[in-house]
Amino acid sequence: MNNTNINEPKDELLWQIAKERVGFKRSVLSYVFVNLFLIGVWYFGSKENLDYFWPIWPILGWGLGLVFQYLKAYQGNRINDVENEYQKLKNK
Repeated sequence: MNNTNINEPKDELLWQIAKERVGFKRSVLSYVFVNLFLIGVWYFGSKENLDYFWPIWPILGWGLGLVFQYLKAYQGNRINDVENEYQKLKNK
């Protein structure tokens, strides 16, 4: 019997998890650099009106998106979830 067929779905799941985690790390880098740029635009572009910190809106909005991306990429052990579901279906 060929064991490579058994491991293929698990390998595909690991590949998907790895892609999501790399995507999250890239998103964090983009988040930091773009928001630093926006803060620079705010500071140097409106020196007479520094009372209103408008970059807070993209920082909060994009940050919320990053939280959801983090949860998708890092939370939950999907391999064990799939394995447990497989065992439940197999035992029925």
